Amino acid sequence: MLIKDISFNKVKNMTHNIAILPGDGIGPEIIAEAVKVIEFLRQHAGFDATMTTAPVGGAGYDAAGKPLPDDTLSLVKACDAILLGAVGGPQYEALPREMRPERGLLGLRSELALFSNLRPAILYPQLADASSLKPEIVAGLDIMIVRELTGGIYFGQPREITEKDGERYAYNTAGYKESEIERIGRSAFDIAMKRDKRVCSVDKANVLEVSELWREVMENVAKDYPEVELSHMYVDNAAMQLVKWPKQFDVMVTSNLFGDVLSDCAAMLTGSIGMLPSASLDANGKGMYEPIHGSAPDIAGMGVANPLATILSVAMMLRYSLNEEALAQRIEAAVGKVLDQGLRTADIMSDGCTEVNTMAMGDAVVAAL
Repeated sequence: MLIKDISFNKVKNMTHNIAILPGDGIGPEIIAEAVKVIEFLRQHAGFDATMTTAPVGGAGYDAAGKPLPDDTLSLVKACDAILLGAVGGPQYEALPREMRPERGLLGLRSELALFSNLRPAILYPQLADASSLKPEIVAGLDIMIVRELTGGIYFGQPREITEKDGERYAYNTAGYKESEIERIGRSAFDIAMKRDKRVCSVDKANVLEVSELWREVMENVAKDYPEVELSHMYVDNAAMQLVKWPKQFDVMVTSNLFGDVLSDCAAMLTGSIGMLPSASLDANGKGMYEPIHGSAPDIAGMGVANPLATILSVAMMLRYSLNEEALAQRIEAAVGKVLDQGLRTADIMSDGCTEVNTMAMGDAVVAAL
């Protein structure tokens, strides 16, 4: 299973080694369509790549007794980029916490130091009617949410469920080191320099000490980016502003927990969570790419899942980790062409369009390529 002797130098025309982790639920279905796109690029666009598939999440537990099998971890550490489907399912909910599928995902982020999570919220003009907001509110929407991914309350210690005063008591620790805040801040400011040069840092500094430090460090980072306008917003107000006036934002940077919530909120502005990809990057640009939706076990195996977020995740992988910008743009243009043709999966279906299943949507993107 292992890929050996790989150079991590991002030079064009080298062989790119990609780990494919289908995961659970609809993961294998949507990954299959993304693999079709990669195969097309290999055969017809000069994209030199190898793909190796491995289990993770519930599939990892079924195969090897734990959500992040040793062979899978060795594979992802050796590869150039990772394409992930989704993890989780009701059949695993009774397992001990450390054996649940989500621990495999958290393990990947931690073991690979994938601290910078990029979640774009872009509204394709063809889907303006699918948004839950009025078209004039969301038309032209293009937000990048930068979420810190390896710190905060999801990883903080101590944490436990215990007994206190005769009843069960649970607690988690939300903590950030100055260096963790600084590096995610620089990630956000670097991205803003390539966009509209505006960063909104989201925190809860009126209540939380950890947010007081967050805000102070962001102010210090901003001094190194005089061209970028920095603003601050409390997380509760940010949630309200996303549905009131979302186009006020360019780049939003926030903590692990707040980013998890706000990025899903932003997803619905675009018409469907099934349209949005994501990237999780380390300090050197190596990344794991995945749609932001979950494993959707209720529709698994029905062939109705939207594969476009996963296909767009391939575009992000080409752009951020594999130095293949032209191919990334080609995939994005193909998705736009398919939407122009009026093809829709059930989650983005509207009057006058043609509903297609998962495989047909993948085939349509390949045809558009």
